Amino acid sequence: MVMSAKSKTLPHHLLSILWMAVGAFLAALSLKIFLQPNDLIDGGITGIAMILARVYDESYLAYFLLILNLPFIYLAFRYIRRTFVIYMSLAVILFAGSLYLLKGIAPFGGDTLEVIFFGGALLGIGAGLIIRYGGCLDGTEILAILINRKKGFTVGQIILVFNFFIFGAYGWIFQDWHIALKSLMMFVVAFKMIDMVMAGLNELKSVLIISSNPKHLSEAIMTQMGLGLTILHGKGGFSGNSKDILFVIVERLDLSDLKEVVLQEDPSAFMAIENLHEVVHGHQAYIPYKKKGRSRVSNSAS
Repeated sequence: MVMSAKSKTLPHHLLSILWMAVGAFLAALSLKIFLQPNDLIDGGITGIAMILARVYDESYLAYFLLILNLPFIYLAFRYIRRTFVIYMSLAVILFAGSLYLLKGIAPFGGDTLEVIFFGGALLGIGAGLIIRYGGCLDGTEILAILINRKKGFTVGQIILVFNFFIFGAYGWIFQDWHIALKSLMMFVVAFKMIDMVMAGLNELKSVLIISSNPKHLSEAIMTQMGLGLTILHGKGGFSGNSKDILFVIVERLDLSDLKEVVLQEDPSAFMAIENLHEVVHGHQAYIPYKKKGRSRVSNSAS
């Protein structure tokens, strides 16, 4: 669970910093034993720092990383939250420090596929932990947020365009498009792993259900599956008739059972299903229900 900086107590701050330190170390370990020895790069500012380190001296990587992130830390201080600046600065310093401490570590001697998969996975886990606990390693995310506010492009689209030029520049500078494509493949693995770390292993889904008999259906969902739900009052766009919409949060593994219950009770029901990265219930991570023991209906989404 990621909590806002204002609601965090000192123990929560310390725990967040500890997890960011773990993430920074894992990301640095990936760079030192998988990426650099195989001439691969990450995306964003880290990728630019790795290009400069390969051109000049690889021992300067930590210094390039710190210097290149300074303008983006200033942008975050000026236009985003100042508390975020503290966490971002700590994450960058921890990452650079880990790179410096691991400068003499032996590289991994696997084949290309192993390097891409394990290097990307380790990097994604590290970066995902840092993001999950409030930090950031890549200054391009800050720039992407600001462009998003002005132009309307999504942050993901902007970062993708940035990285397209970074990987393209890498292939052009060293006249080797194979390393650029391998780096891109590794980045895709890392990006997917970040999503997994952010979402957690118990992925949650939100389901909106429109039924001709919402009262009967809601009772069936609560009694047969033990799920809590919220009833939203809506109105048909064409008919103008009032409609009750059921809002349910369910774990991915139970989604098929939910659909079966809904369609069994109302074969004409309409369901809209979306992925949820995180749900917070007060100061606790939200759990749709208790599997054993206490009443499962008590964890209602309402």
